[in-house]
Amino acid sequence: MDRRDFIKIASGTVLAGASGVYAFRYLADYGLDWTTGPATSAKRWGMVVDLTKCREDCTACMEACRVENNVALHGDKRWDNHWIRKARLNDKIDPTAPDKDVILLCNHCDKPPCAQVCPVQATYKRDDGIVIVDHHRCIGCRYCMIACPYNARQFNFKDEEVWLNEERPKRSHGVAEACTLCAHRLDKGELPACVEACRKAGPGALVVGDMNDPTSEISRILADNPTKRIRPDLGTEPKVHYIGL
Repeated sequence: MDRRDFIKIASGTVLAGASGVYAFRYLADYGLDWTTGPATSAKRWGMVVDLTKCREDCTACMEACRVENNVALHGDKRWDNHWIRKARLNDKIDPTAPDKDVILLCNHCDKPPCAQVCPVQATYKRDDGIVIVDHHRCIGCRYCMIACPYNARQFNFKDEEVWLNEERPKRSHGVAEACTLCAHRLDKGELPACVEACRKAGPGALVVGDMNDPTSEISRILADNPTKRIRPDLGTEPKVHYIGL
């Protein structure tokens, strides 16, 4: 993508305001290549969130994510980051429907708008489908945050003073970030921290697996259960599926 193409896309995003919905529609129509990741992979990682199993009072997944990835927690809502979080959603089409507590995180879209607006290719999609932010390249422009229709991007305004997991990078200020599906763990054959914690806590509401493998647990769940994705109409092809949404 040359400079002229980027200016066109960035202008379309800005003109769309803060709405990722319209920003993405502009990008989707532009017909760009979405993958700039490393070596090819036969895998395609995705997640299933079973809301019928998720306990309202359980925060095991969020706590495990924060410790594993050193996600910034300063005790101030202005600066705290949340790679995975719970939000109460209401049905605007049916006002009589009860509100639902929904686990939200990066959807690791097959067509991620965040990757396409990044002027330095700090955000990219690996060939196994995981969307990553390279903090060494990120310039903190926050275009990705505007383009994401799921509000899944976070921005580090302050350095993280507490280093909970010294095996993982310490979070620094001035960069955007989001859930990585614990790619560093998946690459070693381990479960993401949130999935492991959810299983240890009892509910087992989170499943991550290879959607290209028909024998995998996630493929069997998707085949046997009706699932929904958040705003699939946008064409982003999100890979987080929900049971009971």
